[in-house]
Amino acid sequence: MRQGQNSSCTAGMKLFILCLALAVIAGCTTFHPRPLSPSETAAAFAARTLDAPGLKAFLAGHLQREIMPWPPQSWDFPLLTLVALYYQSDLDVARAQWGVARAGVITAGQRPNPSVGFTPQFDANPSSGVLPWTVTLPLGIPLETAGKRGYRTAQAQQLAEAAHLQIATVAWQVRSRLRTRLLDLYAAQQGETLLQERQAVQEESVKLLEQRFAMGEASQSAVTQAHIALDQSRLALREKQPQRAEARAHLAEALGIPVGALDGVEISFDVLERLPAARHLPSQEVQRQALLNRPDIVRALVEYAASQSKLQLEIAKQYSDIHLGPGYAWDQGDHKWSLGFSITLPVFNRNQGPIAEAEARRTEAAARLSALQAQVMGAIDRALTGYRAALHTLETADALLASRQQAQQSTRAMFEVGEVDRLALVSAQLERAASTLARVDALVKAQQALGRLEDAIQRPLDPSEVVAATPDTDPRAMEANHR
Repeated sequence: MRQGQNSSCTAGMKLFILCLALAVIAGCTTFHPRPLSPSETAAAFAARTLDAPGLKAFLAGHLQREIMPWPPQSWDFPLLTLVALYYQSDLDVARAQWGVARAGVITAGQRPNPSVGFTPQFDANPSSGVLPWTVTLPLGIPLETAGKRGYRTAQAQQLAEAAHLQIATVAWQVRSRLRTRLLDLYAAQQGETLLQERQAVQEESVKLLEQRFAMGEASQSAVTQAHIALDQSRLALREKQPQRAEARAHLAEALGIPVGALDGVEISFDVLERLPAARHLPSQEVQRQALLNRPDIVRALVEYAASQSKLQLEIAKQYSDIHLGPGYAWDQGDHKWSLGFSITLPVFNRNQGPIAEAEARRTEAAARLSALQAQVMGAIDRALTGYRAALHTLETADALLASRQQAQQSTRAMFEVGEVDRLALVSAQLERAASTLARVDALVKAQQALGRLEDAIQRPLDPSEVVAATPDTDPRAMEANHR
């Protein structure tokens, strides 16, 4: 009878171990390899275009309208901003980092797994009629105390929120870089066109002066000065031509596309012809909102909250976790049950080191937030001052250009009635060309100052510009999944 019970107990034990092993194996995640080929990723980048169907759907979804015709005949700054949000790899990195942080929330919220042991023993000198085997099955059940899991989860959630805010910061950086590159291309194209026009006028001026010199009506020094000015214009034009190609390559980089994708594409610079008036400059309320609501400031505040949760976690670690150890033993036919209990004795330390580190990191996080706000405040003040000065310079350049245009018109009217010669008209055209170049340079500098001001408050100052929402998921990956 005893042997029957022992055999049935042994069979039940084997079944229990088998079921436990199957449960552990069934709950495991399997590895799925995802090889990465540099040649394939390079080919995928080279295949990016401005007429991709996925890009069309992305633009239509954000603009809430169909894009007709497709592709657009002209790409303005709002459309190019959406292109950058669709293609830019910097946003892919920020979204991936957010995914890592969200996975950290899962890790932080996991409860510690229990453990089970299996210890068979063989008695070499058993009593007669008694099986020589002893089998022990100890269990280990850890119990966290003092709310450690809650503090750990809170910290992970706050870090995930900080990573999500980083996406908005990167999106603004993408927009800012795109605007800078668009302005560089505008300056290069305008400068090249105006330099070509000035060079043509200077060539005519040199020709007229040489004719006068041959007739004894002009001095050698006047001809020499005209030649020097023409040579300087030719050198300036030669330097400007590679700048245009370089600016075009930088614009493609800011968009996240190969430079060949811009071939035959018309770029609109309308946004760079407009400047907010003085009444649209940041008020005290806008500055205050920037100090409170810039994504990087909010992120610093969330990181400070995470440092507080970390400190709470380290303080809670002063209190030992409980380890329950129930067990079962089959001792030579006898069934024995046990209940173990253990804790870590805080004899040599009470977690003072990690607590001190967490307190120091909280102080560091607070200092970082204060320093960032001070930095933002200084950047806003500097940018405001620079933008106002740039506006005054542009107003002066506009006035000078208007004066030169009026003078050219007057000279042309006098030339048509024979009161002045062709050289006087060409000289007036040269003065107007110089003023036009100065005006473009002043406009570019004003736009650069406006960019610094918008970067300081991280919001556009053009009332007509609508800030596009940054997608939390990769729109190109979503398109690939739908195919």
